[in-house]
This record gives sequence, structure tokens and C-alpha cells, in this order.
Amino acid sequence: MQRPQSTNRMKIAVVRSAIHRWIGKQSTTTLAEPYREMLWLSLTRIRRFAASALLMVLAAFATVQADEPRRDQSRFIDNSLLIAPEYPCTWPSYPFPRFAIIHSRTIGPESVFNIDTLLIDGNTGTQLDVPPHSVARPELKREKSGPLGLAYTDKIEPWQFGGEACVVDVLDLLDKAPKGVSPLVKIEHVERFEKQHRPVRFGDVVLFRSDYSDTYYRPLPEGSRYIADMLDRKTPGYPDPDPDCMEFLGKRGVLTLGTDSASMGPLPDLQEPTHYAGLKYGMIWTEGATNLRELPATGAFYCMLGPKHEGGPYGEGRAFSIVGGGLPKRLIESCRQKRAIDLSPTLSPKLPLTSPGYGSGNHRQVYLKFDFLYSEYLDMWHHGHMMDATTGTHLVPPAYALPGHDNPIPYAPQVRGWLEEFEKKYGKRGSSTLTTEQIPIEWTCGEARVIDVRSLVGSTTPANWPMSPEITADHVKAFERTTSALRPGDIVIFRTGYNDRHLQPPLDNPAMWLDPIRGKTEGWPAPGPDAILYLKEKGIRCVASDAPDLGGVDPRRALMTYWALGSREMVGVEFLINVGKIPASGAYFLFAAVKVRDCHGGPGRAIVLY
Repeated sequence: MQRPQSTNRMKIAVVRSAIHRWIGKQSTTTLAEPYREMLWLSLTRIRRFAASALLMVLAAFATVQADEPRRDQSRFIDNSLLIAPEYPCTWPSYPFPRFAIIHSRTIGPESVFNIDTLLIDGNTGTQLDVPPHSVARPELKREKSGPLGLAYTDKIEPWQFGGEACVVDVLDLLDKAPKGVSPLVKIEHVERFEKQHRPVRFGDVVLFRSDYSDTYYRPLPEGSRYIADMLDRKTPGYPDPDPDCMEFLGKRGVLTLGTDSASMGPLPDLQEPTHYAGLKYGMIWTEGATNLRELPATGAFYCMLGPKHEGGPYGEGRAFSIVGGGLPKRLIESCRQKRAIDLSPTLSPKLPLTSPGYGSGNHRQVYLKFDFLYSEYLDMWHHGHMMDATTGTHLVPPAYALPGHDNPIPYAPQVRGWLEEFEKKYGKRGSSTLTTEQIPIEWTCGEARVIDVRSLVGSTTPANWPMSPEITADHVKAFERTTSALRPGDIVIFRTGYNDRHLQPPLDNPAMWLDPIRGKTEGWPAPGPDAILYLKEKGIRCVASDAPDLGGVDPRRALMTYWALGSREMVGVEFLINVGKIPASGAYFLFAAVKVRDCHGGPGRAIVLY
């Protein structure tokens, strides 16, 4: 919310008057008349210059002030660690895989997009644990077996990912233990919080704040202090709750927790007892949170979202909070009442989740699952994934289609012609270095505005295929006339119904990608550049769709749409499902991509709270 402009103008006017009075008072009476006149003219010029310069500064200051959130306005806080190869973002013990990002294609003669492949394990960066991490499947009939042994990351209900943050201060425990041993968070630490604030209950997210990750998560080799040095018994362990504390919280009905330690399991021998003590209640939790100091003790909305891996006992994720204003209370209440809709498909090797490309050799990295460590008790392999950065529900940042500099790009001749056409009509394509980790989370969260474009299905003729029906600015305006005007910060979601109809196994299911790309069937409805530019005029930052992508199946038109998005510093969220379940009003869209540095895509999770 901007400060009233009249107030800023009043402040500037007061300063202008003071400048004029100050310069006007400079004495010239002791000089002869000609010199007095010359000096006065000089002072007048100086006065005008000084006033002009200072007014420019004030205007800039006023603009900054206007853009800053007010105390009564909601503010987003990123609680996630940066994932990059030189950070201690993966568990350092053998045989856990190391994280890797491969820039498979860069913008140039062979590609119009920056394309990345990720090698990532669920124990990477800020991460999510769910019950099967310790609870065995019911058919195994073991002591720790139960129905929650099937509650994988793709089965957890979306309302459980968020709630009211209750920040339990355990700063006094940091480094207060022998080397290789974790200081223990006990029941009395939670009781101390409750005495100062209120009892914890269902719908709360209990967060243990020790500032461990804030203190020790650093680039390697310094970053060895985060996990490796502790495992080697060179330094004290991270603070974590003991099993009794978990039992206490479970009996209170708390189902979501978080810690800014690297794991929720105290070292050296309480990792599994603490995990099971909480997970047997159906708890989920964040490990490796950060920046919890930015949260008040109570009242903030906290959320942890991550890719929806099939059969995943844990997963990489993105944690964030919202403080101030009325939004946190609204979202907290939605989670307490279990009013949530999951908008992301399950990631599975059996599903066609990535583009097969245009022509042989141009397919994206398919989603692969690889096993690396077997748990005999759980009869389960720990597993990681290799996938394209645009697998399933994902982010499209400006740097996906824009080069990182303004130098001429050696595009293929046909693409150079498309660029000339685009720039003649829409202005310079521009450049961008805005990759996934730089996109503010608030850009991809906001009031959900669903524009139903299913009427466009079947509007093209086979003679023109491959072709997608184009969503135009007129379609958006028609939506506004029948509902209400779009407002800055809204998330525009195009409902095509395509993924709900076609996302089916097997991996090479032709109906999803291949048939429309090859011109055998009509493509999915997709916005053209004119629609994107109109949305920008309305203050929209993020455009989403329940189709495979926002570009459609015509390469020329698709590229122009992505150029339009990137050149206007807009982002896309692609590959949603269940959009038809979103209420017409009162729904708030939440999406967050995994915080991978230099990533030109970004897998994540989208939900709606209503």
C-alpha cells in the first residue's frame, strides 16, 4: 500500500521553502552593487540547482517509502536455505548423493531457452519429513507399522503444510553440548513458551529457533561446521527436541513442526527415537529452516511447500512465512479448518511430466527416481531424483527465455526473424539474470483469479495444426466485465482443463504432448503476448495455467509469449491440476519453488487456501 502522495508533496514543499529561505538569507550587502548583482544571480542559480537536486533525492526517497510495506501490511519472509553445489546442502555421509545442477542447454543456436537438469535428493537444503521416514507400512506388521507408513509426500493433505507459527526460543542451547552431541530441547522449553504466550494446539506450527543454520550454513569449506564437523565430533551438535518433547506436542494435537537445525534428530543416538515419537502422530516437519528471528513468537503464518514425489518419505522444499496485516490470520484459519486444495500433480516416472521437444534429440530430462540406501526395517529405499527444472508444477523466471546480457545472440536464422517481428511490435526483448532463487515468494502468492478458457477448446482447424487456441486480452477483459477488475498482486490462473484430462500414464502417452506437438490433435489453450502485456498493465506479476506450459505448441508464438513475460519481469507457474475446484472468490494461491541458485525453472508445489 502506498503512502498518500499528498503527504509526500507536502514534505517536499516544506523542504523547498526552507532551501529558498536559507539561500535568500545569504548576505550581499557588503559588496558593491555590480558584484552584489552578479553574486545574487549566482546564488539564484545555485539555489535552483540545489533545490532541484534535493527534490530529486526527496522524490526518490518518497517513492521508496511508498513501496515499502506499512506496519499494517503483510510481509513475506523466506525461511529457506540456498541450494548450490558449494554449500553444505546435502547430508555429507556416504552414500547420500551430492546435489548437482546441469545447464543442459543455454540460449543460442541450439536453444531459445535456458534448460537445466537437477540431480537432487529429498535431504537437500530446507526439507520436509513425513511419517514413512520412521513409520513402517501396515502390511509389514512390525512394531512401528501403521497406516501412517503410507503417508508419503504425495499423500499429505495440503492444509497440514501451514499454520500459525509458534516460535520456541532455544537460543540458550546453541553450542551448549560436548562435541558430536546435540543440546536437547525438552518439555520445559515448550512450557516456558506457553507461560509467556499461550498453549500450543492443533493448527500451530511449532518452530524451534536456535539460529543454528543462520550461524553455520556457509559456503564450503567453512560450511563443514554445519553438519560434517559435528558428525566427525569436532564441534557441538545442533539443538533438537528429545522424544519426550515430541510426545508432549503430539498429545497436544500439534501436527506440524520445524527446526533451524540440519535435522530433527538429536545426535548421537536419539535421531530415530525422536523421529518416531513425532511421526507416529502423523506429524510433518521442516528441517533446515532459517531466518526464524524475523518471526514474532505467535501470529505469523508459516508454510512449507515442496515437490510432490510419489512414495517420498521426505522431500526438498521451500519454507516461508507471512507477518503483519490481516493475511496471516486468514490463512491460519483456513488451515485450522482444513480448507485447502492441492494444485500440483504427483511426480512419478510413470507420468509424462516433461516435454518431448520438437524433433528428435530435443526432449527434456524425464523424471527419474534412483535408489541409493536401503532400510531393512522399513523395507524401503532412500531415493533421489534426476529431472528437468520444469518438471510438474514449476516456476518460469524471466531468465528462462531471456539471455543474461544485451549482446547479440546467435539464434538460428528463423528465430532471428521471430525476434525482429517481436521487437517491432512489442519493444526490446531485453535481458535478465533473474533466476529462481531471486524471485520473491510474494510474486507467486496472491488472490486466485481463475479465468475459464475451456470454451476455446476445439476452436482451431486441423489444417492449421500444430496450433494452440490463443488466449487474448479480450478474453481477460471479458472475465473482468463479468466478475471484477484484476488488481495488482492477483494471481491469474487460466483454466483449460487440459492436464486433468490428459495427464495419464504411460510415460510416452501421446495424448499429453506428442500428438498436439506433431499436429495430430489441437494444442492446449495458451496466452499470446498481447494478453501478457495487458496483464502487466493491470499490475499482474504471475500468470499460471493448468496446461503443460504457457506457450502452447506453436514454437514461434510460444517464444513470443515467454519473451513478453521475461521482458516485463513477470513469472509463470505451469502444470497445475484441480483448478476447477478453486472457489470463485476468497481463494488465496500459494506457490513456492525450491531455492536452487542459477536455476532457470524450479519445481515446487501449488496450493489454494480458502
